[in-house]
Amino acid sequence: MSHAAIAGATPVAKSDIETSTIRAISWRLIPFLVLAYFLAYLDRVNLGFAALTMNAELNFSPTIFAWGAGIFFIGYFIFEVPSNIALEKFGASRWIARIMVTWGIISALMALVSGEWSFYALRFLLGVAEAGFVPGIILYLTDWYPAEYRARVLAAFAIAVPVSTVIGAPVSGMLLGLDGVLGLKGWQWLFIIEGIPSIVLGIVTWFYLTDRPSQAKWLSAEQKAWLLSKLEGERVAKESANRMTLGQALSSPKVLVLSLIYFGFVGALYGMQFWLPQIVKAFGFSNLQTGFVTAIPYLFGSIAMVLWAQHSDQTRERVWHVGLPLLLTAAALGVSGYSTDPTLTMIALTVAAIGVFCTFALFWTLPTAWLSGTAAAGGIALINSIGNLAGFGGPYLIGWIKELTGSTSTGLLVLAVLPLVAGLLVLLGKHDTAAEFAGPAPVVPLRAK
Repeated sequence: MSHAAIAGATPVAKSDIETSTIRAISWRLIPFLVLAYFLAYLDRVNLGFAALTMNAELNFSPTIFAWGAGIFFIGYFIFEVPSNIALEKFGASRWIARIMVTWGIISALMALVSGEWSFYALRFLLGVAEAGFVPGIILYLTDWYPAEYRARVLAAFAIAVPVSTVIGAPVSGMLLGLDGVLGLKGWQWLFIIEGIPSIVLGIVTWFYLTDRPSQAKWLSAEQKAWLLSKLEGERVAKESANRMTLGQALSSPKVLVLSLIYFGFVGALYGMQFWLPQIVKAFGFSNLQTGFVTAIPYLFGSIAMVLWAQHSDQTRERVWHVGLPLLLTAAALGVSGYSTDPTLTMIALTVAAIGVFCTFALFWTLPTAWLSGTAAAGGIALINSIGNLAGFGGPYLIGWIKELTGSTSTGLLVLAVLPLVAGLLVLLGKHDTAAEFAGPAPVVPLRAK
């Protein structure tokens, strides 16, 4: 079947049992996982707001800050694949709980940073603690949702990233105002107050998450039968077309290309995320105002992400839905690098955020379309770990250039190259959409008809 035919296919009417099953799963899992990711991402990037006062108080240069922001991703890279394989072995409820509790503790301990080396050490340990969370959740969601739902479900999960800034940016700005309370600095309160909820939710995770559909007591027998039949049909179709071992997945050229694409995306994401508060503050805003202004690009990114993912699922098209937003991000970052007008700069960065989050919503539909089982655990983790090395490179690049030039503008211009290359790789690559949505029709219980 042609690509155009797939994109224009008429949607098949959903049975009552399918509709009720997907609704039950979504109400049970998505709000909880979004909250978990919200806290994870907030603890990862709240450093950008802490830097508004912490850098001056601890005498951190732009390069020291960039190293600290980026070294998180070195620890993340080293432990990503082992962590995701451990999740497959121990189950999502236990392993995600372990990740959340340890990252919450270490994030709160960031309040103890007293100099350059303690800064580096705690950021590295935070990366080690959080390794495996995102790919683990992506793998977990593929165990619960058929392919035709994955773009919108991944977008629903990933919306925690822009929302963490929409909500977290003003909150972080306000927490800096606690300076001097009980003898602590505002940035210390920021780390403590934003770290504790992750510990609490991590404990809840142990008891709340259900590892597999077969164990879901909150689904009826008919719902479980439909879901297991549907997922098994997709798994068999995937493996008959492209059965892979863990070793084959980790050495696959296709996995490597996807890693490079994700590298370009992540470089743009974190280059903006860690430096945007400082870019905005340089316009002359207070800390609180900086929080609200920084939230604007992420608000628009949140809305665009959901709409773009729904369109991709409806048209059953992935390549253009991933590639075009990357090219849009590159163009917008280029404009922001040239601009000297604050309003134009913010408009360009808002467009860049829209491109970034539209990509985020859909990228993971590419590897999950053909990877399954342990190969999926390893392959997804490898893509995420290599890609997240750009979380070191992007912020460091801007910090290094800022120290040389005194401005972040040239850094944004250079940063634009990463999503440009990533977008071209997506559009030049291939994605078997027919295989993604393949699989025999599931067995539907008679009472659902």
